[in-house]
Amino acid sequence: MVEAIVIGLLLAVVLVILSRALVKTRRQAKLMRLQSEEIQKHVLQIEQRNEELIKLNREKLQIVSLVSHDLKGPFNRIFALIQLMNLGKSNLTDEQKEYLDKIHQIAADGLGMIRNLLDHRRLEDKGIELNEIVLDFNALATSLVKNYRSIAEKKSIDIEYQSTGTILIKADKLYLSRVIENLLSNAIKFSADHKKVFVQLELLSDDIQLTIRDEGPGISEEDQAKLFQRFQKLTARPTGGESSTGLGLFIVKTILEKLGGTIECQSVLGEGASFVVRLPKKNFSIS
Repeated sequence: MVEAIVIGLLLAVVLVILSRALVKTRRQAKLMRLQSEEIQKHVLQIEQRNEELIKLNREKLQIVSLVSHDLKGPFNRIFALIQLMNLGKSNLTDEQKEYLDKIHQIAADGLGMIRNLLDHRRLEDKGIELNEIVLDFNALATSLVKNYRSIAEKKSIDIEYQSTGTILIKADKLYLSRVIENLLSNAIKFSADHKKVFVQLELLSDDIQLTIRDEGPGISEEDQAKLFQRFQKLTARPTGGESSTGLGLFIVKTILEKLGGTIECQSVLGEGASFVVRLPKKNFSIS
C-alpha cells in the first residue's frame, strides 16, 4: 500500500515537472516565433533600405555622368578658343596674358577632372574594353609631353623628355594616353613654380619602362599606402590651387592592370616623387 502511494506521488511529481516543462517550452517557442517575426521584419526593412540606397546611388552616378558629359563639350571649346587666342598672344598686354594663362590652366584642370569622372563611371559600368592597335609609344609620349608643356609653362615648369627611340607596341591608344596624361597632370599639379618634371621612356631587357619624376613635396609613407585607392585625398596639396577628384591614380592602376603592366611610386618626403610604369615586353608586339 505504501509503495503504491509513493509511486503515485512520484508520478504526480513527474507530471507536474513535465507540465511545467511543456508550458516553458511553449513560452520559449512563442518567444522564438515572435523574435523570428521581428527579425524577418527587420530584414525586410534592411532590404528595402538597400534597394533605396542602390537606386539613389544609381541615380547619383547617372547625374554625375550626365553633368560630366555635358560639361566636357564646353570645356573642350573653351580650351580650343584659348589655344587660338594664344596664337595672337603677342598683341595682348601683360595683364591680359596673365589672365589668359590662368583661364588656360583652369580649363585644363577642369577638363582633366571631368575626364577622370567619366573614366571612373565607365570603369564601374563596363570595365575596360581594349581596342588594341600597333602604335609608337615614343611618338604618343612625345605628343602628350608637347601638349602638357603649354600647361606647365603657366607655372614656369620645364618638362624634360628622354627616350630610347621608336617603341612599337600593341595597346589601346586611348587608355595608354590616359595613363600618361594623369601622371603628367599630377606631376605639374603638385610641383611648385620654376621646378622641373622629368619623363623617361626606356626599352629594357624585360619590359618597357616609363618614369615620370617631379621636384614636388614628395609623398609620405602613410600616403603611399593609400595612393592608388579611389577618392583618396593626400597630405600634399596642388601648388596652384588646382582641383583633384582623388581618382587619377586609381584609374591609372586599373588601366595598367588590364594592360598587364604595373605602377609603383618611389618617393622620399621633401624630395619629389617618381612614378614608374612597367609594361612587360612578352605581352606586346614590339619591333
